[in-house]
Amino acid sequence: MLLLALDTATPAVTVALHDGTDVIASSSQVDARRHGELLLPAVDRVLAEAGLRLEEVTGIVVGTGPGPYTGLRVGLMTADTFGLALGVPVHGVCTLDGLAYAADIEKGPFVVATDARRKEVYWAKYADSRTRLTDPAVDRPADIAEQVAGIPAVGAGALLYPDTFPSVHEPEHVSAASLASLAAERLAAGEELPAPRPLYLRRPDAQVPKNYKVVTPK
Repeated sequence: MLLLALDTATPAVTVALHDGTDVIASSSQVDARRHGELLLPAVDRVLAEAGLRLEEVTGIVVGTGPGPYTGLRVGLMTADTFGLALGVPVHGVCTLDGLAYAADIEKGPFVVATDARRKEVYWAKYADSRTRLTDPAVDRPADIAEQVAGIPAVGAGALLYPDTFPSVHEPEHVSAASLASLAAERLAAGEELPAPRPLYLRRPDAQVPKNYKVVTPK
């Protein structure tokens, strides 16, 4: 097994290689505006660090969000392209699950929250690092305060709203290393991972203007 994992659902552009036992190379850069520019060089960098070629990869793992439309689609389209070019399966993993897997919390429950912009967070509640209790959702922090009261939180979204999430733990951003490790663990257990379908949870910021007129040639 040689898994190439990547995620662009958060400001982190993150890539890792996993050989079925351990992460053998990884790269993470935080830059919310340069996903498309940074992702492929990061892939080249982890392959070079591991001394391997892209053709040796046996599977792709990609974070499916939730996340903003523009950033999320960079990772998903790149993963699909690699899968088609190499003829290998592409596995989806919820980005929030990757954060939960890497959380430095010994005992649950806890909540994972990432920045959804518009004064909202993408979030889900977990029983432990491997067990999600709720579906991913997008809400204003004040609207979920009662649901998350008294439990620790993980993620950059939680850091932005200390009134709702007073106890925040590492990590701040997801890493492809944790996505790869979680995927490798599940695959080794015989689990079937989800298809790489994006969790947008809301419409993109770019909208067709109202009263838009379609002009067709006569």
